[in-house]
Amino acid sequence: MDYQNYLDLLNNLMAEGKTTGPDQSEDYLNYAKLNLARMNRLNKTATLTTELKETLQKVNFPCIFLVLTEGWCGDAAQNIPTLHLIEEECKNIELKLILRDENLELMDQYLTDGGRSIPKLICLSKVSLKEIFTWGPRPEAVQHIMLELKEKKAEKSEKAEKIHKWYAADKTLSLQKELKDLIEKYLC
Repeated sequence: MDYQNYLDLLNNLMAEGKTTGPDQSEDYLNYAKLNLARMNRLNKTATLTTELKETLQKVNFPCIFLVLTEGWCGDAAQNIPTLHLIEEECKNIELKLILRDENLELMDQYLTDGGRSIPKLICLSKVSLKEIFTWGPRPEAVQHIMLELKEKKAEKSEKAEKIHKWYAADKTLSLQKELKDLIEKYLC
């Protein structure tokens, strides 16, 4: 589905008191509600760097950014709006979002340290559908923070607080730099 259909799905499910995926617990519904607010904020405030925009103008063949995601995933909410901005800026990039829990066979080909971590971006040639590169589930700097927090067995609430504070301070710049480097290397 495209970005607008993804947002519509999340909003429609939220109106019914639901989220994506099989876990419809109160925790997951709260995550989904918070993530919609995060995405709406980023939709209004996020902008692409000049460097990334310049790189996007050099993409010389059509490709698909296929992203495994779920509405309750905080990392997805922090990163997917920027992927949408990239799609809007570059005529050769098409963003397609699919739900992880409806596509476990594909997800299981792209595990992170053995886990089904999302969002997971798989860049494909639009012509051959061959994989060009992958990215995810989060920028490297925040991935290191997450691994440290897991190692010290931090509570889920502490992990979420530290991760989302990092995202707020970073303002999508790390994501944009990582994607600029990948796009420059593989798509230009």
